[in-house]
Amino acid sequence: MVRRLASLVPLLIAAAGAAPLRIAVFSADVTPPLETPLCFALVPPASRVDHPLTARGLILYGQGRPIVLLAVDWLGIGNEGHDRWRREIAEAAGTSMDRVSVHVLHQHDAPGYDETAEKLAAAAGLPSRLFDPASAREAIRRTAAAARAARPVTVTHVGTGAAKVEQVASNRRILGDDGKVKYGRMSSCRVPEMIAAPEGTVDPYVRSLSFWKEDKPVASLTYYTTHPQSIYGKGGVSWEFVGMARSAREAALPGAAHIHFNGASGNVAAGKYNDGSLERRPVLAGRLGDGMRRAWESAKKRRVTAADIEWRVEPVALPVTSRETIEALRRDLGDPSKPVPRRLTAARHLAFHELRVAGRTIPINMLRVGDARVLHMPGELFVEYQLAANEMRPGTPVMMAAYGDYGPGYIGTKIAYGQGGYETGEVSRTAPEVEDVLMAAMKKLLGGGK
Repeated sequence: MVRRLASLVPLLIAAAGAAPLRIAVFSADVTPPLETPLCFALVPPASRVDHPLTARGLILYGQGRPIVLLAVDWLGIGNEGHDRWRREIAEAAGTSMDRVSVHVLHQHDAPGYDETAEKLAAAAGLPSRLFDPASAREAIRRTAAAARAARPVTVTHVGTGAAKVEQVASNRRILGDDGKVKYGRMSSCRVPEMIAAPEGTVDPYVRSLSFWKEDKPVASLTYYTTHPQSIYGKGGVSWEFVGMARSAREAALPGAAHIHFNGASGNVAAGKYNDGSLERRPVLAGRLGDGMRRAWESAKKRRVTAADIEWRVEPVALPVTSRETIEALRRDLGDPSKPVPRRLTAARHLAFHELRVAGRTIPINMLRVGDARVLHMPGELFVEYQLAANEMRPGTPVMMAAYGDYGPGYIGTKIAYGQGGYETGEVSRTAPEVEDVLMAAMKKLLGGGK
């Protein structure tokens, strides 16, 4: 017995000397003014506010400089706009850009932000048509101020949980007998044949990562994979059913911060279970909110210290599609005879192409918290990337936040580029080889270490 106690002494001393993990949470209002563009001008401008939009962040003070995770109720933040968000948040939090990960939830009745595309559009005589630069910059300033004012608290435990969500997510791409995309079952659907088609490939689980001070919850992070729209394009700014589910959890757990991230949802939406009526919005919110509750209740808690935090970064150069050349995009953007929506789309595509030619890379990040891993990914990834990440570390809680740098837009799998469809056949800015690049980066980040 004495010998056994003696063997525990070094472990007890090490535990007593371990630096505690501290976290700080912050939030800011990022609701756009009325009459300003939403969804990069693909839907009518803001005419009312159904839900205020927020930017919600978590700062981890582990080993080394602080790490910041941020989720914004916007459509997309891309290219040099994504760099600005990370740079200003990093300065506010006392860290470096490579330790800040900024994501959106991708609600469509919300602003997009891409400084590179805006500069190109403005030079072609279309300033402030994609978004309102002044209010967007003010939203960044408010968020940075909130991060600067955030005060850390010590946490003692981390929890991980998961629960299956029924009848929310369905795959958007329905293949025909020839292996090509036959139907696109987007965020809402009223076509009986498309509704009757199988749910398809999805990740049905909502996953949770929670931080506690003993028995008191401090922050709850949730991850779920679907386009978050029930109905949109009516001018009502909204955080949609994902925001409603998040709000319900806030009411159930007052005093804890609630931050939600969207997973690899490029080919996943609610179309099989959503007819596009306003009445369906609370139904979908209730199903997701119930999943969030059960994931929370299933959480396994473990003690945590600063030594349990690890941050890895892997820059990637994503291959560019050959479907559109830089020269053709410049012609479309600069041609006043072309419809304005086409010219604005050309500006967005051109922004990513020109930055890639200039050598810009996009960072992929991995956060380890104890045995849990969180991958932070760019663009509108297909769900297969998320499923592959889970297969890379079986038995390990693996979560994914996609919709980081929105510059590349849709990112399909290699086979998907030959199947056609809206995502990979019409609008993706990346080439089929993107799968090889991302899978290699994911394996590198998830492998090795503790």
